[in-house]
Amino acid sequence: MACWVTQEEREGEVQRRLLFIMAGILWVLLPHFLGRQYIDVLVFAGIYAISALGVSLLLGYGGIVTLAQSVFYAIGAYTSAYLTTNSSWSVPAGMLTGAIFSGTIALVIGWPILRFKGYFLAIATLAVAIIANALFYEFDSLTGGAIGIGGIPKINFFGVLLDNPTHFYYFVWIFLGLCLWLVKNVTESRVGLAVKSMRDSTEAARILGVEVHLLRVQMFVICGVLGSLSGSLFAHYTGYVSVNSFSIEVSILFLLIPVLGGLSSLYGVVIGALFITFTPVLLSKFGELHGVVFGIALVLLVTLAPKGIFGIYQSLHSRWKRRSNPAADPVNLA
Repeated sequence: MACWVTQEEREGEVQRRLLFIMAGILWVLLPHFLGRQYIDVLVFAGIYAISALGVSLLLGYGGIVTLAQSVFYAIGAYTSAYLTTNSSWSVPAGMLTGAIFSGTIALVIGWPILRFKGYFLAIATLAVAIIANALFYEFDSLTGGAIGIGGIPKINFFGVLLDNPTHFYYFVWIFLGLCLWLVKNVTESRVGLAVKSMRDSTEAARILGVEVHLLRVQMFVICGVLGSLSGSLFAHYTGYVSVNSFSIEVSILFLLIPVLGGLSSLYGVVIGALFITFTPVLLSKFGELHGVVFGIALVLLVTLAPKGIFGIYQSLHSRWKRRSNPAADPVNLA
């Protein structure tokens, strides 16, 4: 069968490719124009985005609220830190072990609590985070307790030691791109369609033969693995981890990132991570009031842009398309 492509679709594809090329060039050149402080911020934005990507998958596509992402973030960090410092394991082996461990814990925890919905599920995952934080203090032989674990080795990537922010910046954003590609493939597969149907109508999904509970648990496991990988990257970048790095506030941060960036697209996670990391730095000139100003900025953003920052872009893009092609506007056709 012949596949006809309209002129508008061709132009749209060209624009997307040009935008992608320009973004790639900017990504390569950016560290050469920024100071160390801002490169650090970009590294943390990439690390946070990987963990928030799992939350976005659960919330944006599955309608599942989780406040337990800091648990898997911590498990990945502690597992990789302990194995590479105390047992002389390689970094990839430590990260992989942490991901497997987190996935297993997510399966064990998720199977019972994912039978809850809405606020009850949010409270249940918050309780998990609180309990885990207390356990991290108690198991000081493994986690170091309040003292933490130091001397965590840097990542050696094919002979390149990632011992400075610029090297790690390139690595973590390539890693983020790979995670985005994998998650996007999941959302566009039959599994992704089942997840969306489950979000829109649980009963309809069951009628269509979707194993709703099993699917929710599978998405929770993927979320946990992404959190673990992000935590491992955090540990090997900072070289030190402690309980203070995995507080309840971190879980709230991971939930805020996709909400502020926009749940309508996975790319909103990247935008949200950049916003949540750069805004406090830019507002630091306000001194002790920077926290208040940041809080006001969050309230204004949520109020004025309920679909997130990426939602603003989508709205402006739709308006531009209607103005450039009035004949395609359903209002005009009416």
